[in-house]
Amino acid sequence: MTATLKEAARQAVDRHAEELIALSERLHADPETAWEEHRAAATVPELLDRTGFEVTSSYLGLDTAFHARFGSGPVRIALCAEYDALPGLGHACGHNLIAASAVGAALGLAQVADEAGLTVEVYGTPAEEGGGGKIEMLERGAFADVDLAMMVHPAPVDVAEARPFAVSHSKISYTGKSAHAAAYPEAGVNAADAFTVAQVAIGLLRQQLPPSSRVHGVVTHAGDAPNAIPERSSGRWYVRAETLAELAELEPRVMRAFEAGALATGCDLEIEPESKPYAEFRTDETALGHYRANARARGREFAPPGQAARMNRASTDMGNVSQVVPAIHPYIGIGSLPATNHQHEFAAYCVGGTAQRALLDGAVALAWTGVDRSVPTGAATP
Repeated sequence: MTATLKEAARQAVDRHAEELIALSERLHADPETAWEEHRAAATVPELLDRTGFEVTSSYLGLDTAFHARFGSGPVRIALCAEYDALPGLGHACGHNLIAASAVGAALGLAQVADEAGLTVEVYGTPAEEGGGGKIEMLERGAFADVDLAMMVHPAPVDVAEARPFAVSHSKISYTGKSAHAAAYPEAGVNAADAFTVAQVAIGLLRQQLPPSSRVHGVVTHAGDAPNAIPERSSGRWYVRAETLAELAELEPRVMRAFEAGALATGCDLEIEPESKPYAEFRTDETALGHYRANARARGREFAPPGQAARMNRASTDMGNVSQVVPAIHPYIGIGSLPATNHQHEFAAYCVGGTAQRALLDGAVALAWTGVDRSVPTGAATP
């Protein structure tokens, strides 16, 4: 019976293939950044609504989140649809494909929901690229009692297991005092210099940090005119570690570097978290084993460890979901090498032939994994 259910799910995905590809391409052509995904949040659930899902917009009070539900079986399968883009890079992380593959997997599972004893849910999750949309949703009650949460993420090559860093996101602001840079420089308090001191301190600190840690950021504003001492500066900084526990130890050390910038220049410092920290990932090994087998049945080949396979270390708020419910977060290759995620060249690969194949393979492999999850209920056993 499992094989019959999987074939029915595959056929459902195939029937909607053109619509799923069109959805992906529409998102790709109209990128929206974190918490601004108003058009995407309306577009992604349209096909679900037309095919019998119960769709809730502005889910849990979040304007760019949604929830879609089909069926009433005892096993609850959640598909996570991300659709936010990167500032200046568009869909250079392939979230257009994530959303479309989630919708495709949901359509496949809806086809067999009654026979397999499933309730199929799609969570439209905003602000993964900084903002922690899934964390906000969790805190408002999303994912409660879900049996398995899944998504598939584009990468240069296929990698089954997610091993993301825990990460914190902070907005850093310095306030000094303006003055004429030539006539009265001694009257100024230089907010741009505060960042220079902080970045030098962080550079020196790196020698004493664990090898797997990451500290990186950008200065987003550091003055308005060269003849005026900058009175305000701001930036965004990420700190990554293997686990939330390690991050809790590491982050204060990095923040002291920003404090050093304030102390050295006389500026006032404000540190504002952009979201709660993203957690490391806790993989459901049984579900991941099913996904591996299902992806291979679709002709996918998993890459050995190496440079191209390192996208599985990228931080994600799906890690926080995995701490609460069973979850998997495999990566699916789009044949982009040498281009890798967060490059303009990668964005170009997120539409077209290899992207379309990845979209449909990912949708089917996730749907089949959902069928496999239903087996313990007895509904899908031979």
